Amino acid sequence: MSTKAVSLFDREILLKAIADSFRKLNPRHQLKNPVMFVTLVGAILTFFQLFTSKEPFGYVLQIALWLLFTVLFANFAEAVAEGRGKAQARALRASRRQLVAQRRRKDGGFEQVDATELRKGDVVRVVAGEQIPGDGDVVEGAASVDESAITGESAPVIREAGGDRCAVTGGTRVLSDQLLISITADPGEGFLDHMISLVEGATRQKTPNEIALTILLSALTFIFLLVIITLKPYGIYAGVGFSITALIALLVCLIPTTIGGLLSAIGIAGMDRLLQRNVLAMSGRAVEAAGDIDVLLLDKTGTITLGNRMATEFLPAPGIAISRLADAAQLASLADETPEGRSIVVLAKEEFNLRGRDLAAPHVQFVPFTAQTRMSGVDLAAIDGQPARSIRKGAAENVRAWVENQGGQYPSAVAGAVDAIAREGGTPLVVAEDREVLGVVFLKDVVKGGIKERFGQLRAMGIRTVMITGDNPLTAAAIAAESGVDDYLAQATPEMKLRRIREEQSAGHLVAMTGDGTNDAPALAQADVGVAMNTGTQAAKEAGNMVDLDSNPTKLLDIVEIGKQLLITRGALTTFSIANDVAKYFAIIPAMLVGVFPAIAPLNIMGLASPLSAILSAVIFNALIIVALIPLALRGVAYRPIGAAAMLRRNLFIYGFGGILIPFIGIKLIDVLINAIHLV
Repeated sequence: MSTKAVSLFDREILLKAIADSFRKLNPRHQLKNPVMFVTLVGAILTFFQLFTSKEPFGYVLQIALWLLFTVLFANFAEAVAEGRGKAQARALRASRRQLVAQRRRKDGGFEQVDATELRKGDVVRVVAGEQIPGDGDVVEGAASVDESAITGESAPVIREAGGDRCAVTGGTRVLSDQLLISITADPGEGFLDHMISLVEGATRQKTPNEIALTILLSALTFIFLLVIITLKPYGIYAGVGFSITALIALLVCLIPTTIGGLLSAIGIAGMDRLLQRNVLAMSGRAVEAAGDIDVLLLDKTGTITLGNRMATEFLPAPGIAISRLADAAQLASLADETPEGRSIVVLAKEEFNLRGRDLAAPHVQFVPFTAQTRMSGVDLAAIDGQPARSIRKGAAENVRAWVENQGGQYPSAVAGAVDAIAREGGTPLVVAEDREVLGVVFLKDVVKGGIKERFGQLRAMGIRTVMITGDNPLTAAAIAAESGVDDYLAQATPEMKLRRIREEQSAGHLVAMTGDGTNDAPALAQADVGVAMNTGTQAAKEAGNMVDLDSNPTKLLDIVEIGKQLLITRGALTTFSIANDVAKYFAIIPAMLVGVFPAIAPLNIMGLASPLSAILSAVIFNALIIVALIPLALRGVAYRPIGAAAMLRRNLFIYGFGGILIPFIGIKLIDVLINAIHLV
């Protein structure tokens, strides 16, 4: 799926939004937004005044139409926001097609079935060139997979059985080899189906913040409505008569119609902006929470570092030639398909021109790495006059125990080199042959470029960063210092991650976390914002409330900025709307009363021509300002990491002062225009 931003001025979206604007006039839909519901009722009542009012027919008709347009423009803003998401959903649907799957039978053979017949637990075989028929986990094999249909990223990824990169998504394509996949989702419940429903907005619910703001706007509307209703019939107050049309117009102009008309569009646009960054938010609540987080937990491997530790140096033990160490390390790594093992083979080849040897003979036995031994290596039987050899490489403590069990000694210089590597943030692998320790291979976990600067930006935003790693405290401290995080948690277990999040939350903090493994799932579920990597396990994706389709954990900075942008946009437009109402009050009331109370003439600073033109000008401005603000609501107010207090002062000045000033200018210009063309 391409998540490129859809243009606001896309012709298809605009035409569809215009039609949806009328469909959304349904009172049941309008009841969800009390402010616009009151405006719609006011428009209907004004249309009735065409047959009963003594005021000019053209004037009443214009008021009624502009009130209706106010509701339509609010519906249009919401429809445009929804339309952009639905356009992306259509692109997703277009990427799907009917697939045939090779499902494994009970007798071990395979049968061809329609992909829609697959159920949880079914095992399917997918070979190179075929599309994966449904969401699942790789249970056998490893292959290169093209996920561009989902992520938009053209570079293929490796999916393999076991570990944290076994999850595959239906609709992606296998490029090499073959996979056996255990299906994890029934038809209609897959990740792609869920993604389509989310981008269409079908499952979007109002967030607590949005609900609170709706209640506030409803309360303000009720107060103004109560004031209007309690006036005497026809608005007789202090000897001044207000018509029903004037009272309705006054009510609509003074209630917060601007933010009321744009509130839904702001929320939808926030999720849409995340999708443009290839991040799928499971709810609007998650986007809002991202704007409020102040503690960020990040997994070290693949997030802060590149993830693949690379061999960078051979450090021989005293009296051992470095070429001998390199030769033994390469022999022990020839069958090691991990990135670390391959990097040792490459380093020995580049520095000492050691080439791969034929070790397929019967006298060669490779020793695989296990979690218990924490070592790997090779055993070479005696042949052609060459003595038997046993080579091991692995964790320092385990290799030391292996050597000492055979009667060998562990040099203090090697122990010192191991500690020095750990302090530098590297990983030491000790290499030994029989009873003799040959030296250490320095594996370095490379910190991502620019990550320290990004953490500095987070700190400026008031967010504390905590690195989570299974490394020992020495290594963790070195990586933490190099990357610039504020704190770290070493030798972390799933229970420790969960406990740390709960401690931060109990202290009043909102916590975000990124992760990709099954062991990250409990913490992702507990965090206020849990961002799961799309390359991670199904358990991680189900536990989080966001999924990063690019699997780039550092993107959490973008997520936080978009969350803050959503909150800032809503606050800024609320400020603008209320300031608008204040300005319209001072623009309309003096013009309406100056004929009866000449003493208030100085308050008619805009010099509006007449009460009728004042009311009509305010109603027209009230409708047009919603249209003018639609691009800002969808794009969002620009976020700058300058601190909450400074941001508040800035937006109060721009949107508060602007909200007061713009209505004076706009209403005056409209008043001049409607009098020039004699609309009243």
